[in-house]
Amino acid sequence: MSLELFNQLEQKITHTVEALELLKLENEELRDENAKLSQEREEWERRLQGVLSKFEGMDDVNAS
Repeated sequence: MSLELFNQLEQKITHTVEALELLKLENEELRDENAKLSQEREEWERRLQGVLSKFEGMDDVNAS
């Protein structure tokens, strides 16, 4: 294998490793964002359930 081919291979490997490291960082950021959005969704669901419970309570009072 010529030195030039070896240098090209080394550059491609270096580039690939750097790309993988960036993808890992991006993946970690996306996981964090996903966890945050999941928590927000759960909070909205709890709040909505509370509002719906109040409406159900009003229906029960009006039906009596």
